[in-house]
Amino acid sequence: MKKISVLLAVTALASVMATSAWSKTLVYCSESSPEGFDPGLYTGGNTFDASSRTVYSRLVEFKHGSTEIEPGLAESWTVSPDGKEYTFKLRKGVKFQTTDFFTPTRDLNADDIIFSISRQLGTDSPWAKYVAGGSYEYADGMGFPKLIKSIDKVDDLTVKFVLNRPEAPFLADLAMDFASILSKEYADKLQADGKMEQMNQQPLGTGAFTFVAYQPDAVIRYKANETYFKGKEKIDDLVFAITPDASVRAQKLKSGECNIMPYPNAADIKDLKADKNLKVLEQAGLNVSYLAYNTMVAPFDKVEVRKAINMAVNKQAIVDAVFQGSAKVATNPIPPTMWSYNKDIKDDAFNPDEAKKLLEKAGVKDLSMKIWAMPVSRPYMLNARRAAELMQADLAKIGVKVEIVTYDWAQYLKLSSAKDRDGAAILGWTGDNGDPDNFLDTLLGCDAVGGNNRAQWCNKEFDDLVKKAKQTADLKERSKLYEEAQVIFKREAPWMTIDHSEEFIPMTKNVSGYHQDPVGVHRFDGVDIAE
Repeated sequence: MKKISVLLAVTALASVMATSAWSKTLVYCSESSPEGFDPGLYTGGNTFDASSRTVYSRLVEFKHGSTEIEPGLAESWTVSPDGKEYTFKLRKGVKFQTTDFFTPTRDLNADDIIFSISRQLGTDSPWAKYVAGGSYEYADGMGFPKLIKSIDKVDDLTVKFVLNRPEAPFLADLAMDFASILSKEYADKLQADGKMEQMNQQPLGTGAFTFVAYQPDAVIRYKANETYFKGKEKIDDLVFAITPDASVRAQKLKSGECNIMPYPNAADIKDLKADKNLKVLEQAGLNVSYLAYNTMVAPFDKVEVRKAINMAVNKQAIVDAVFQGSAKVATNPIPPTMWSYNKDIKDDAFNPDEAKKLLEKAGVKDLSMKIWAMPVSRPYMLNARRAAELMQADLAKIGVKVEIVTYDWAQYLKLSSAKDRDGAAILGWTGDNGDPDNFLDTLLGCDAVGGNNRAQWCNKEFDDLVKKAKQTADLKERSKLYEEAQVIFKREAPWMTIDHSEEFIPMTKNVSGYHQDPVGVHRFDGVDIAE
């Protein structure tokens, strides 16, 4: 069966590549399969690349290569003096994509905005839980159900968000992937036909590319959206060739089987840079990798145990082995390139002897634990298995036995968010909007427990500071509050902060118009490829 599926995948990709004789085709060697195609349900960057950044659009967007906000589906907006009302004027004549599975009969209007966001607010809508086991993890973790009082239709092309409190990063939040706008007309048809789950399998939006077909774990095909409101893209066909192994991705790039690849092995970067047919973009990542303890489960409910594990692990050795000079050891939960980074905080020192003493102080003997290792390469952690093995060896020296476990990526993300999860999980984050709130509240706030907060850590002192910061308009005051929050984080140690990495995007030299994105997504609107 495996041989047959591999043959089918190769045949499908060969068929797509053959179309380049009469159309302009760009092949992206993606690192893993998407969890689904409804970006509201997920938090994984690979899923966003395959859904929100191809098929969908948002009210506002980030400019290519920055976190600056620009108009999207909304051509303009106003904010009330008290910061609680945001009124958006929608573009006129925006078309939803026409596909083999649905033909729209109307243009985008306020109903689509209300449907797309309100379904994520804990309502009694049938779309609140239309996918078995699914949840709107991002909206929940960012506190949207508590933040948004109402979404009102002023007229067909005007929609107003009424908030329960001021929210400084609200506009930036609406540019994020989970806030992608879906077609209510399509949703109504699926509901009437009893096929609601199709929304997560056959996406339809207003974005630059129209979904064509998906062969799981092999190929995703898109075509340029002929009616895209910004104009048809220069490339005719976009292909995601799903290739989990970074070495294989590099081989495909060098042989011309794909045009762009993410997350090369650190050991391959020098060779890729030397290839005369390739170019490699690079920049400091807006990211962090971490080991999240489950602070709800003993003995990791004790700060002494968490600190002991932190002090027993040589993080510099992990960074050297996994990144070979393209990352730095992390101290704080936000990267040093982000405003409000607290430079005065000192990291937990590598001190195995002190680690033993802390375990004894906590009354913990013969500790056995699991370390979860991600099965995929991400910019912040290229090889989680290798990192886990180094942690395992270091912890053995203080008498802690470690079992390394993993699951496929979709299952890993789901299971690691469980409140009763055993052990500690290697995870990471690339900022979505350039705001510290996207790290400190989204990953560590009380609202995110059971979701993005994989440490299951709810600290009132920390949470109050972060909540106050997001309601504060003054940037200097916000920065001060976030700096104080980082002190509490380091004192309580819900994570072992591991690294902040450089990010590299190799591609063939005939690709133009691709911008390396600070928020870590891969966008293909505006990209071209020479014949």
